[in-house]
Amino acid sequence: MATVARRFLIRGGVQGVGYRFFAQRAAAKHQIMGYVRNEPDGSVEVHAEGPANDVEAFKNELLTGQQWATVEQLEEISLEPSGMYRLFRVER
Repeated sequence: MATVARRFLIRGGVQGVGYRFFAQRAAAKHQIMGYVRNEPDGSVEVHAEGPANDVEAFKNELLTGQQWATVEQLEEISLEPSGMYRLFRVER
């Protein structure tokens, strides 16, 4: 299966509630490479690379969030896979 890359921008109550670490666990579950980080505007940015089905399953988990998060919006942008990520890391 082909590798795809996506940038997700998640808005809502997603900072200060453990959302980045939730995303890291979900990425490990779906074998996604990339990163997650807080943005100054209160959103969370995720860069995800992996097989298309796994990235889609990961996106669905990001939409659900964990019990303390409130996901109001998820923006998705398709990117060219870079292949530069060997793991999924939490930034900032």
